[in-house]
Amino acid sequence: MDQDQYMVLCVDDEENILNSLKRLLRKESYRLLTANSGQEGLKLLEENDVHLVISDQRMPEMSGTDFMAKVKTEHPDTMRIILTGYTDVDSITESINKGHVYKFLLKPWNDQNLKLEINQALEQYELVQANKRLHEQVLQQNEELTKMNENLEFLVKERTKDLKVQHQALELSQTILEDLSIPIIGVGVEGMIVLMNREAQSLSAIGNGFGIGDSMQNYFSSEVNKKMTEALTKNLAQTIKGYQLSDTAFDIDLTPLSGKFSGKGLVITFKPSGRSSS
Repeated sequence: MDQDQYMVLCVDDEENILNSLKRLLRKESYRLLTANSGQEGLKLLEENDVHLVISDQRMPEMSGTDFMAKVKTEHPDTMRIILTGYTDVDSITESINKGHVYKFLLKPWNDQNLKLEINQALEQYELVQANKRLHEQVLQQNEELTKMNENLEFLVKERTKDLKVQHQALELSQTILEDLSIPIIGVGVEGMIVLMNREAQSLSAIGNGFGIGDSMQNYFSSEVNKKMTEALTKNLAQTIKGYQLSDTAFDIDLTPLSGKFSGKGLVITFKPSGRSSS
């Protein structure tokens, strides 16, 4: 906050003291208010945003100590300085205990020292306010972080639930695939066998059984390999009739993968054709 945005209130029952303070502080950048009693000072505090109060200690009707105690209760953020012409230790102690006074200064004051004390009090005010703003910001950020953590926890639970469902679906799919009565082989874009069910494992071509990681080109004729290449590149299903494997003739369906896996693999199914190839 700029100095010209601060407001300082001086309270003293002696008019000449107030006039001295006005003359001393008239060239300062902060705004200055004056009151000749504690009651008037409280009224000005209600009507204005006062950042610092400077009050005399010995005043009729309401002492500086009692006045500052009210200021502390009603305007706790306002900084408080007491001026007195007496070195009464009991009054000083009472002022500090009841009013939480920032400084206790003696009359007559040193002009430069008083200006310095006022500036330091306003700096202290700004520091306290900055700490409060920081504390509020930390509380707000902690609240936002708590909400984020709660939301994250919910998302993790939902994601875990989805993964569990997907895992169960995958296990079920694998079980169904294994239990199918026809041989099925999954082939990647390079022609490598990446999946096969139990029935496919019992097949043999060129005297050898199929294995994961093997290339389909090692087991089939050039005609079949050509059909597989066409199915992949053209994304078009192909069927080969009556292909002989072991002692059985099969109709072989070459079905390209779809969706995001389009062009990346084939599903090959072997259905007994009921006749042997020549």
